[in-house]
Amino acid sequence: MVVRQLQIEVRAPFRLDLTVWALRRRPHNAVDWWDGSGYRRTLVVYERPVEISVRQLQEPASPVLGVELRGSSGALSDDGVAEARRVVERTLGLGVDLGGFYRLAERDERLRMLVRRFRGVRPPCFPSVFEAVVNAIACQQLSLVVGIHLLNRLAERFGPTTSGRRGSPPGFPTPERLAGADPELLRELGFSGAKARAIRTLADQVAVGELDLEALRNEPDDRALGILLELTGVGRWSAEYTLLRGLGRHHVLPGDDVGARNNLRRRFGLSSSAGYDEVAELARAWWPYGGLVYFHLLLDALAAAGHVTPAQPRLRARRR
Repeated sequence: MVVRQLQIEVRAPFRLDLTVWALRRRPHNAVDWWDGSGYRRTLVVYERPVEISVRQLQEPASPVLGVELRGSSGALSDDGVAEARRVVERTLGLGVDLGGFYRLAERDERLRMLVRRFRGVRPPCFPSVFEAVVNAIACQQLSLVVGIHLLNRLAERFGPTTSGRRGSPPGFPTPERLAGADPELLRELGFSGAKARAIRTLADQVAVGELDLEALRNEPDDRALGILLELTGVGRWSAEYTLLRGLGRHHVLPGDDVGARNNLRRRFGLSSSAGYDEVAELARAWWPYGGLVYFHLLLDALAAAGHVTPAQPRLRARRR
């Protein structure tokens, strides 16, 4: 087992805890692990598992991240370390500039306090587009709690782990690990027959090179959306979810997302009868940051459940 360490300087402000919670969504997520002060995850780098551990070494105003990588010597060559760093930076949204969003929020009374509460969160992204699509398929028409239980089982059954490391979190299965899997095995994990077939079909297509999901990063929205909608088991919500969480299209606020609608009702008075068009109309006022509002609303709900700690408002000193 080889251990490599590096530090990443991040543009301020940044809060690792909020960013990881926006990624993991629920406390029972076993793939994206948060222990209260650090983030752990098993990635696949050049077809080999690498466990990453990330901690914030300095305060949000001058953030520096310490990253530890554990894996085989083949995985953690200089090229492997550089690739792992790229994936970490993309997953945690470290390169995203939120200056424009913060300026918009200060001008919008509805957004101002919400954004101030969670200042420092970055929009996270699944490490691969394949993982984003499988997440979307798993969570369709189910509560997020149930969907993440299914994804945990999938990772525990098919995901890679680093050898010799007790307690390593299971990595998310690669297409190659799921290709050819018997759909009955997926059904035993709790997936419906239709979802099992959709996941197996997707894995087969990616594994043999028939479908290049990573190439969607270079496609415009309409082209990427069209390709996603042609996939078995992918509808409008799943495609928009993938645009936001898999491709980092931060202007996308998935209009069919039940959780987002509930949060919009709670925070912005969206009508209980509102549908996709009403959500889109509301999001137009936040263009091109609808997806960032989505993540802030998610954190707001997690804070209400006691999972995350918002920033404390600054009190102005009284003049004497």
